[in-house]
Amino acid sequence: MALASEKTLLIVDDEPDVRSFLSACAEDAGFKVVTAVDGEDAIAKVQTVNPDLMTLDMVMPKKSGYKVLKELRAMERYAELPVIVITAHANDEMGSEDIKKMYTTFSGPGAPKFTLEKPITPQKLVKAIAEILDVDLEASTPKSSQPADLAGLLRGASPDTLEKVRQLLSKQ
Repeated sequence: MALASEKTLLIVDDEPDVRSFLSACAEDAGFKVVTAVDGEDAIAKVQTVNPDLMTLDMVMPKKSGYKVLKELRAMERYAELPVIVITAHANDEMGSEDIKKMYTTFSGPGAPKFTLEKPITPQKLVKAIAEILDVDLEASTPKSSQPADLAGLLRGASPDTLEKVRQLLSKQ
């Protein structure tokens, strides 16, 4: 079984708040995270980052999640990259057709591993990622909550996560 810190995720969502939330959930569980702001950015970053798993929004500008997945599956290197679709539009006119096309077009190892509907809980997201990547979350979780550990976590956090923490603290 792997540790979360050994795995890199690509979080793809056009909404900054959602991207920050998903990143924070994954980083809190110990995963390395890279983000993409839309479908075109996702295609570019997947080739430079070579992630172990991608979360993918369906409804995005420039290139939909379905088109991203179709393009990835056409590339031999990413034909079986694990993907978790995270969408608020699984059952409405904006996304339901893409969801249907996705599951009829892609099957077997190329099919998305999970489709999770927004809003999503951190526990559900992390559990799905850990299951797909065969990660031992207990071994990946720091055992101590000493202030030095918090400082270490903040040093390694992304700018998006640090901004979110700053906003949360300013509300206290």
